[in-house]
Parts: sequence; C-alpha cells; structure tokens
Amino acid sequence: MLSTDHITLDTLTLSWLPSQMEAAILRLDKLEPEISGNKWFKLKYNLEAAKELGKKHILTFGGAYSNHIAATAAACQLAGLACTGVIRGERPPVYGHTLQHAMDKGMQLEFISREDYRDCRQQYNASPDTYVIPEGGHNAAGARGCEEILSLFPTHHFTHMLCATGTGTTLAGLINSAAPHQTILGIPVLKGAAYLEEEVRTLLHPGRPRQWQLLHDFHGGGYAKVKPELIDFINTFYQETSIPTDIIYTGKLIKAFRELIHHGYFPDNSKILLIHTGGLQGNLSLPSGVLTL
Repeated sequence: MLSTDHITLDTLTLSWLPSQMEAAILRLDKLEPEISGNKWFKLKYNLEAAKELGKKHILTFGGAYSNHIAATAAACQLAGLACTGVIRGERPPVYGHTLQHAMDKGMQLEFISREDYRDCRQQYNASPDTYVIPEGGHNAAGARGCEEILSLFPTHHFTHMLCATGTGTTLAGLINSAAPHQTILGIPVLKGAAYLEEEVRTLLHPGRPRQWQLLHDFHGGGYAKVKPELIDFINTFYQETSIPTDIIYTGKLIKAFRELIHHGYFPDNSKILLIHTGGLQGNLSLPSGVLTL
C-alpha cells in the first residue's frame, strides 16, 4: 500500500484564467515516482485480487512507451509478484527508458506484432497461477481504485472536473464518485476514439446518472503525437506554475482547458478541477533539453 500523503490540491493562478473562475489541479503525479499518478489507483485492487486468488504472476499489455507497463513492473516488484508485459510491436534493437525500466524491475517482456496484439488482448491463454490485467488497467477493479481519487481532498464544491483519457478507466472512476451536480469531462488523447464512449459506460455503476462528456477535439494529432506548440505550452505552463506535465496526457489536458476557456465553454463562476494523472516518465522519450521541466 502506497501512502497518498504527498498528493496535493494546488490552486492555479494563470494569466489566461478569467477572474470570475476558479481552478485547481489534483497532483497525483506526486504520489510516487515510479507508480505515478492514476496508475497506482488502477492497479491497487487488481493486485489485491491477484493475491486473494493466490496468483503469483501478473500479465498485462502495453506499448513500448506505456506508463502502465512501467508502473505495473514497479508495483509488482513492490508486491512481490512476478510479471510479464506483452508489448505491442517488434522487439527494438535498443530498449527505450520505459522498457529498460520495466526489465530492471523484473518484468519479463514478450513482443508481438501489432496485428496479433489486437486479438491477444481479448484472448490470452494465461497459466492458472496468472492474473491478467487489461491494457491500461481497464476493468472494474481499475475503475474501483480510481473512485477513491476524489476522496483525497474535499472536492464537492467543484462544478467541473477534467481528466485526460486513454482507456477511460480513470474517467469512469471519477464519474462513479462525482456528486450529481458536477460535470466530468474526458479529454481523449487518441484520434478517432469514438469507441471510448462505450468503454467508459461498461465501467459505470448502474442507476446513478451523472453528467459527463468526452471532448474529442484536443488529441493534437493522435496518441503520442507531439507538436511544437504542445512543447511550448508545457514549458510556458511550467514557467508560470512550477508544475511539470507530460507530453502524452496532462500537457494535452491543460492545453485543452485553455482552449475551452478561450471559446467560452465554462459558465461564469465555474470552479474547475484538473486531474494530473502523472506519467512524467513519458517525457524521457524526448531529446535532452526540449523541455525545461
């Protein structure tokens, strides 16, 4: 069990934030360097279930730069469980930071073609002592852990909450635990991710209507696509707030927040909570000196 004591709720003072609005950011990135942000919440009850079932081995899935792969490797080492990561794509001649980190934490890596990867995520013949965690922790146990995020601080006064969305697991947890008057907005970081609507719905508690929406126009070209304007925005945001963000998720989230404000999306007197989901290790794929964090 990791302590959440280092997580903070930081008020944002931004040059582009209207005076009639309030904004804050929940700093899940402060949780733990290696099991960063929302990753721990998605893994928590999956690892508990594995131990309760007497499983000795974790199997999961992800890409070569996956925050989930890196976090699962570190969490399994902490929990004393063996683990294997099924990696999308061919084995690279030289491992990047994410894969090397996962190996250093004891994760066995299996590489599979992108075509076969799509199928094997749905059906994988795991051994009896293996507990399978879907890509990104996308299951009921993952969403259950993310339901605890809003209990870390008093959040009832916020009118809107924004979260970057990959698999929809964290978003579903936020929707399940939000108050009825709160609107939860997911910012997909993948292009053409209309399927996320159903992915989120599969993890929602029945009979508890909530206000939520996916806003699909802020992916910046697609997953892991990094344009110069995103780099400039992340650097400027850091200079203004001293808050580091990543190029895959939270950087795009906050940039989307600024664009929504610019287009008058939020009513006056809105109180907005941004969820910093961590994943700063994703920045290590950039050349040195590109970010000023």
